[in-house]
Amino acid sequence: MIRDAVADVVVSPSDLILPLFISDAEDDVPVASLPGVEQLCVRSALRTMHDLSSSGLKQFMLFGVTVADKKDSIGSYAADPDAPVNRTMAAARDGGLDVLLYADLCFCEYTDHGHCGVLGGDSATVDNDRTLERLAITAKVQADRGADVIAPSGMMDGQVAAVRAALDGARHGDVAILSYAVKYASAFYGPFREAGGCRIASGDRSGYQMDHRRRDEWRAEISADIAEGADMVMVKPAAGYLDVLRGVKGAATVPVAAYHVSGEYAMLHAAAERGWIDFDAALLEVTHAIKRAGADQIVTYAAPRLLGLL
Repeated sequence: MIRDAVADVVVSPSDLILPLFISDAEDDVPVASLPGVEQLCVRSALRTMHDLSSSGLKQFMLFGVTVADKKDSIGSYAADPDAPVNRTMAAARDGGLDVLLYADLCFCEYTDHGHCGVLGGDSATVDNDRTLERLAITAKVQADRGADVIAPSGMMDGQVAAVRAALDGARHGDVAILSYAVKYASAFYGPFREAGGCRIASGDRSGYQMDHRRRDEWRAEISADIAEGADMVMVKPAAGYLDVLRGVKGAATVPVAAYHVSGEYAMLHAAAERGWIDFDAALLEVTHAIKRAGADQIVTYAAPRLLGLL
């Protein structure tokens, strides 16, 4: 009782954002490397949001899963109004679902090469400016279909300015931007690649994601994104970057989110399955550490489990 009374770090359902992977399929498909996570059909995604919102979880981040014949070199399917994420958001709005919808804005799930943007002439590096053009087009469609928050996650230079201009030009000035301002080229994204169907064909993403060996690079990243109009900024991954998260929280003038990424989540499950840790206890400890370090919002695959623990 006394320990609970004096605890000064509190995680509540309103702090949590649940990622959902949504596909054109008729049935749901379990993700082997992410226990409890599935690629959902649109019908199931809507039902999941309805059921969890009734239990107090109101925030959802939507990622698309694209079949091979709808992928191309520029990720054009992301801007199709009938793509699964866009269709889900429109149906949620038409159905009066009382939730906050974050639309992930990246092309790795939609390109045939798996990179986060349009490749340049050498087919090895991302063409930043051409990618900004596609981001602007896609952001407008996402807002038209009901997104409350656009979350550009590809780490392109100028992505926030491009998205803000597109939204304002389309009279979506009330749609917020959550920028993945501090996103590292991490080894902990592996299960996400399976869930999103976005394994890279060749090369890697180190050319546009951050190097974990650099201590203060985040300062320039958040300064640029906030100056361009970001309403929130993200640190990703979370658990392995608590020092960075603390620094960002101290420097940012906007709310800060942190993403407890797929590999971090999967490791807890793997250790618990072997009897090495208590999953619920470890989950609570890690989640409170992320909150303690400064996260205003926590993106976590464990949000439904946390509802029963908090």
